[in-house]
Amino acid sequence: MFELLLCSLLTIFPDYLFRRYAQGKRIGHDITLYTVWYELRWGITACLVLTVSLITMIFYFHPSTKNVTAIFRTVSILPESTGRVEEVFVGLNQKVEAGTPLFRLDSSEQEAALETARRRIAEADAAMTVAQTELAGVDGQIREAQGAYQTAVDEYEMKSQLLTNNAVAKREVDRLATTIDSRKGAVDAVLAKKQTLQTQIAVLLPAQKASAEAAQAQAQVELDKTTVRAGVTGTVQQFTLRPGDVVNAMLRPAGILVPENAGRTTLVAGFGQIEAQVMKRGMIAEATCIGKPFTIIPMVVTEVQDVIAAGQLRASDQLVDVQQMGQPGTLTVFLEPLFQGGLDAVPPGSSCIANAYTNNHDALADPNISSGKWLLLHIVDAVGLVHAMILRMQATLLPVQTLVLSGH
Repeated sequence: MFELLLCSLLTIFPDYLFRRYAQGKRIGHDITLYTVWYELRWGITACLVLTVSLITMIFYFHPSTKNVTAIFRTVSILPESTGRVEEVFVGLNQKVEAGTPLFRLDSSEQEAALETARRRIAEADAAMTVAQTELAGVDGQIREAQGAYQTAVDEYEMKSQLLTNNAVAKREVDRLATTIDSRKGAVDAVLAKKQTLQTQIAVLLPAQKASAEAAQAQAQVELDKTTVRAGVTGTVQQFTLRPGDVVNAMLRPAGILVPENAGRTTLVAGFGQIEAQVMKRGMIAEATCIGKPFTIIPMVVTEVQDVIAAGQLRASDQLVDVQQMGQPGTLTVFLEPLFQGGLDAVPPGSSCIANAYTNNHDALADPNISSGKWLLLHIVDAVGLVHAMILRMQATLLPVQTLVLSGH
């Protein structure tokens, strides 16, 4: 309607002035309801053509959409394992900081595993003490075995000398030689036992203790998992958990955590596919939201999704008929406030209306631009003002449409 009124001032109104003052025709006499088409046919035709051209130019080079939402992502409050709730620390709609405990599951099994791991560490320490005590006893055994070995050697040497004088029997000397071999084996056995104890003290028992400590750390981790904490700073929503409830990581979440800045930094808009060649990163945009009426929020296009979601295909056991994708999808565009805090007062999830404006400043600054293109680009930039005025009219009428004309 606004475009029609504007175009009529450039076509119908001058045509009427010509008929009135150049041809002397008056409204109600020569120009009536029945003759208006014949008398003002050139102005009416030019008005319709200009209006259609203007609307097409405005909506193509300065696209608009009502598919705009302050989309935000929530965080599901889930434990890492299934269990029964033992204690709840927060309430519904409560603000929490990152790391704040939310609830605790029954941890009797995890506490038992942790105590078992601690006992194994104590066993490893006790085994270390016993091995060190045995090592001290082995040193005495070594000295005893070496002494017995040396006694046998001395007696053998003495009787070997007596054997040359036939003072002792040869059988006695042979017995002493066998005794020396036996005492030597006892010394080697005790030395081997000492080496075994040293290996246990230096390698085996520390490894067993390290394994027990790792099991304790794992048990502590499992115990810590029974206390579910907030992953981010935000507000707890739909949190009606009570002691005795059973929560499941796959089927039954405990609630939802809305991050503090969720939906307050970006608007997600769906523009028509025909604007795919016009929408560019860095374009200036404006938005007005139901959650913040009578306000125009300066925005900037930060990202244009290079695919249209309606055409996505996932493998299944059925062939997909292209007819099922007949509904055209929208071009997803991300808008961020041009100034810091632009969306602070807009509730996350609000529905909005957004305009994006084509800017030809760089093209107009080209010294080699032709006159025709220069004029066309000036017209394109100028008609953006019409769309900006329409958005402000929509911002003014939006509360009326929502509260009165919608019937709610």
